[in-house]
Amino acid sequence: MKKIIYALLVLFSVQAIQSQVIYEPLKSIKLGETRELKIQLPRGYDDSDKSYPIIVVFDGDYLFEPVAGNVDYYSYWEDMPEAIVVGINQMDKRFDDSYYSEQNSLPIETGAAFFEFVGTELIPHIEKNYRTENFRVAVGHGETANYINYYLLKGVPLFQAYVSISPDLAPDMNSYLTEKMSKLESKVFYYLATSSDDVKSIKADTEALNTSISAIDNKNLLFSFDNFEGPSHYALPAHAIPNALEDIFFVFRPISIKEYRETIVKLESSPVDYLTEKYQMIKDLFGIEKPILVNDFKAIEAAINKSEKYEYLEELGKIARKQYPETLLGSYYIARFYEETGEPKKAMKTYQSAYVLEEIAGLTKDLMLEKADEIKADFGY
Repeated sequence: MKKIIYALLVLFSVQAIQSQVIYEPLKSIKLGETRELKIQLPRGYDDSDKSYPIIVVFDGDYLFEPVAGNVDYYSYWEDMPEAIVVGINQMDKRFDDSYYSEQNSLPIETGAAFFEFVGTELIPHIEKNYRTENFRVAVGHGETANYINYYLLKGVPLFQAYVSISPDLAPDMNSYLTEKMSKLESKVFYYLATSSDDVKSIKADTEALNTSISAIDNKNLLFSFDNFEGPSHYALPAHAIPNALEDIFFVFRPISIKEYRETIVKLESSPVDYLTEKYQMIKDLFGIEKPILVNDFKAIEAAINKSEKYEYLEELGKIARKQYPETLLGSYYIARFYEETGEPKKAMKTYQSAYVLEEIAGLTKDLMLEKADEIKADFGY
């Protein structure tokens, strides 16, 4: 029993270390006061030299934990990149921080000071003291969901992704956003959410904004909208945050059954090109050099088998050799290319020469020799 208790204590201690949050005061000249930040670093941050996207959570006093928990969960399963989550505690400052002019709906006074605080003090502080990539996400709810839009309206948006949950929109925000979004010159992700039990005025304005944004034709705008059934205004973040992360980081996720069935097998072009473009997009959007997952190689192989366009196996094999040079993966695909395109002797030799490589993803040395022996028996080599 003592051993079990000790093991549980160790387990909980490890989990606590993994999910430890840094509480960090940041003295602000713009605000004339010190603000407390909550910062969650990725697991293993201290043991690596990687850089990470930043997720800035407004209303951090209550919204930080659900965002940080979901980020930790999704990144653990590689459905999104690991990220640094930064929460800004606002509490009784929330109204002042979000203050805007009734004349033009733009930040003034305390709202303008807070705008400068985030852009000229908070972000530089995080980038100076932590290893960051140039991909930033802003998350807000209610008043702050409206406020994060001001960073999108800048000449060059401060954030590349916006999670606007049940936004209490300024009167002119709809027209400001639609004008800006129609002219975007770089990729911007925008997630918007309301619900059937949201505050009526907020729900109506959010649905109107969805209608306006949906009509925009700009390939640089990556927009998604959820209208949930049931949650109240205050319960909505718990439903919206997971969906928002899934939508923003969709391309980062491993190839899913849905992606395979609805997109890849229907391609008229090369599925190998689809694979390389997917990972190039991850690099372009998030600044992350993500190795191609073995399961993604298997998905492309399955699509090639289904279409019987075996000529694509050669390029797939070359990429696999580059990504996993010590394993059987690349040699297997190239051997199959030779086998399926009428060069059995080359296929046999490729299978045989791969014997010295490491096994991977169900590909064994015995399988490679069996394939070589089958060709030898069939053709009498």
